[in-house]
Amino acid sequence: MPAKLRRRMTPVKLVVLSFLAVILLGSVVLTLPWCSNEGVLTPFVDCLFTSTSAACVTGLAVVDTAGHWSVTGQAVILVLIQVGGLGAMTIITGFFSVVRKRASLSDSRLIMQAAGSDSYAGVVKMVRRLFLGTVIFEAAGAVLLAIRFVPLFGWGRGIWFSVFHSVSAFCNAGFDLMGDYNGGASLSAFSGDALVVLTVSALIILGGLGFIVWDDLLNSKFRLKKLKFHSKIVLIMTGLLIAVPFALFLIFENAAAFAGTGAGKKVLLSLFQAVTPRTAGFATVPMSELSDAGALLTMVLMLVGGSPGSTAGGLKTTTVAVVLICTAASVKKSPPTALRRRIDDDTVRQATAIVVIYLTAVIVATCALCAVESAPLRDALFEVISAIATVGLSTGITPTLGVAAKLILTALMFAGRIGGLTMAIALTGEQGASPVKFPSGKLLVG
Repeated sequence: MPAKLRRRMTPVKLVVLSFLAVILLGSVVLTLPWCSNEGVLTPFVDCLFTSTSAACVTGLAVVDTAGHWSVTGQAVILVLIQVGGLGAMTIITGFFSVVRKRASLSDSRLIMQAAGSDSYAGVVKMVRRLFLGTVIFEAAGAVLLAIRFVPLFGWGRGIWFSVFHSVSAFCNAGFDLMGDYNGGASLSAFSGDALVVLTVSALIILGGLGFIVWDDLLNSKFRLKKLKFHSKIVLIMTGLLIAVPFALFLIFENAAAFAGTGAGKKVLLSLFQAVTPRTAGFATVPMSELSDAGALLTMVLMLVGGSPGSTAGGLKTTTVAVVLICTAASVKKSPPTALRRRIDDDTVRQATAIVVIYLTAVIVATCALCAVESAPLRDALFEVISAIATVGLSTGITPTLGVAAKLILTALMFAGRIGGLTMAIALTGEQGASPVKFPSGKLLVG
């Protein structure tokens, strides 16, 4: 790479370009005949959509993953999910670790950006732990799922299904190979199966916590008082975002999507519906059958997403926490604080910018989708939020979308995986502090 170009290539831009390269490579490979069950070329737009959805760990699909793609195509999708879940540049750092090549300062900065680390020190060590933890969790999930899938599908297919769904769940991707198995879609056929539901839910939660939190838990030997401020906020928000929606879904869907099911199954359905929107994309009930209240709650959860440095997308739990803390502080006319720590001004500005960017993108993209498609507003809004938050849940309109709509959602999935603020910086360039300080002006708000 020329020296002049290398100087202009910031870590943020390299992370963006690395994901773009992975997506384009995956798109080209998926077009090949042996990647489809019919042995024919798949239209490039459909391959681009699928590759983006997999690499950005979303799960939206314009063709049925089990019905259209061959085992080779499914394997390509699984590799894209794994690379996208860990982060393309994190994979490169893992390679450096394996070959015992010492990461330079620029490499460390790059991986810090990709993996979500908050410091340069020990970034390679953290990535090694990330790889080990990923292998352990995905292997454990595959073993547990195999207990159910091997008796149902046989050894070969059962093991492949177990591995695929374990990786897809841990990476919060939401791709599944069930097709219309037993008259259902996604994991609907296993909605009352505690082993499958709890295993997939645990994988989703672990993948969505964030690699920084894993590292902190190990360093503190799981002593909560020793955890960093970031980890405490993540764990608190994660707990609240599971417990509160769990109770609300029990109420909202009792006579709607959960009608006619027993009490035990309703508990499993409510738990899964509270977990999967942030941002896994598996479903045990059709999203089109949710009540209006349940659909709105699902969209809110999708938009919130997981935690920084994780396999999940969305606004992130910490961003929402900062906004809530600042709102409460504004009402009380006091500095924004939580757990005896003050939220610094830069964090407040960044959180505000992220929320504004995401909400603006959702509004603009929903208007665009409604303009190019005849989908109802609720379905279009649901699809847009699912794409930009890299969730993968859908009311069922994804396969019916035209080329323009597919490209809109593809752009949203890419921007959502990279992150709204990161994408804005990559496009506009990182700006330093202004040397001129202007006088403040009084502006009435509210």
